[in-house]
Amino acid sequence: MGLLGTGNPEAALLLLDRLLITDPDSLSVREAYARALFDARRYEHAAVAFESILERAPDDDYAHFGLGMCLWRQQRFQRARDELAMAFVMRPHRAEYARALAQVKATLRARSVSMLPPDGPGARAEGSQ
Repeated sequence: MGLLGTGNPEAALLLLDRLLITDPDSLSVREAYARALFDARRYEHAAVAFESILERAPDDDYAHFGLGMCLWRQQRFQRARDELAMAFVMRPHRAEYARALAQVKATLRARSVSMLPPDGPGARAEGSQ
């Protein structure tokens, strides 16, 4: 986490890869790994990592938030909205959850008004990762 805090996600990934080998069931290591992937702008891989957390802990609000943020960066706005809404419902006092959800909703409204498809050109079809 210290490496992430100092803006060194690639170095964090090297250490976290080793930790995942020794303790693959640790949700805290998986979360740190997903966060490092996100910080390294590897959004597709980070989304998969957050999804693996949600398979084991579907009530993990931060994993829903992280997945929503990854989907947002991939221009998968509809699914991002759903994941961010889940995180917000679980922890409505988290300001960052509310802000992200509001921004994705605004993006979807703007795309609708402009008669654009809900998801952006960078979005991949579901299941094509």
